[in-house]
Amino acid sequence: MPAASVALDIGTYSIKAIRAKAGAKVNVERVVEVFNETGIALPTDDASVAKLGQMIDAVFNDNELPRTDVRLALPETVVSTKVISIPPLSDAELASAIGWQAEQHIPIPPEELSLEYQVLHRPEKKEDAQMRVLLVGTRKRMVERFIGMFNEIGIEPTLLETQILAIMRSLQFTQEDPTTLIAHMGSSSMNLAIVHKGELQFVISHMNGGQMLTKALETSIGLDAAQAEQYKRSYGLDGSQFQGKVRDALLPPVNMLLTEVRKSVQFFINQNPQETVQRVVLSGGTSMLPSLVQHITNELGVEVLIASPFSGVEGAVPENVNPPAMSVCMGLLQREET
Repeated sequence: MPAASVALDIGTYSIKAIRAKAGAKVNVERVVEVFNETGIALPTDDASVAKLGQMIDAVFNDNELPRTDVRLALPETVVSTKVISIPPLSDAELASAIGWQAEQHIPIPPEELSLEYQVLHRPEKKEDAQMRVLLVGTRKRMVERFIGMFNEIGIEPTLLETQILAIMRSLQFTQEDPTTLIAHMGSSSMNLAIVHKGELQFVISHMNGGQMLTKALETSIGLDAAQAEQYKRSYGLDGSQFQGKVRDALLPPVNMLLTEVRKSVQFFINQNPQETVQRVVLSGGTSMLPSLVQHITNELGVEVLIASPFSGVEGAVPENVNPPAMSVCMGLLQREET
């Protein structure tokens, strides 16, 4: 019987954790979402390390989470993710060339760079085609501080991955799937990625998310932060509720986010003139905003779905859980090798 694993996704609004038997077939044992009182997703100094570490320690203690196989996600806002095309190379040749390639594509000085890479496509010798490689770069000091925070509370993480890679795994893309834009809508950021023929094309992060919508309600209707959050979650873009006032206040910031979605779609089409984006999948807690799916469908004219990361899993999933908010955790648990 395999030991339980824990996947952790730390957001500025909440900390999400799932205890489960990990692997291709996840068996969920416990789902946790706790309000993040610190408002910190990634510590930047010793004080924030202590503050956030203390809260995470309490989450593990209060919810009886094991500290053995703990899997973590890094916010896309501190990661540089690039897909590059280069002439076909052997693994050895690529290992020698990857540092130079990173210098060209990752805006982090080499001496500060922590780099991972993965071959997405290596053409057959008979093909006259480029190979595609995924580069993921972060700053060493930031990663060391993040891992050190967990070490301080008795946890040695077994996996550190970016949010988008985990979300892609939870969505279980295949080559046959239509070209899809993933919009991971968190509290303080929105991450956009396009997946074509099951392969990641690019990732873009924007420093706006659900908090921007809450602030709009505070300003327009004169609510305090707690009330605004509740009104946002209850009424969203439903014009039949609260005389349409909540919808009217939320539409401008929602449409600002949609402008970024359109830019990403256009960027992909410019790079791939014969292709188009056929589907949008919403992930993250903000994706459950009432009537958001219908609004995006009307604006973009494509199929819009909400991520359902618990589809097909075993175990008990609480009824009050917000499924798309758990996409990152489920993707971390579905990674079989650590």
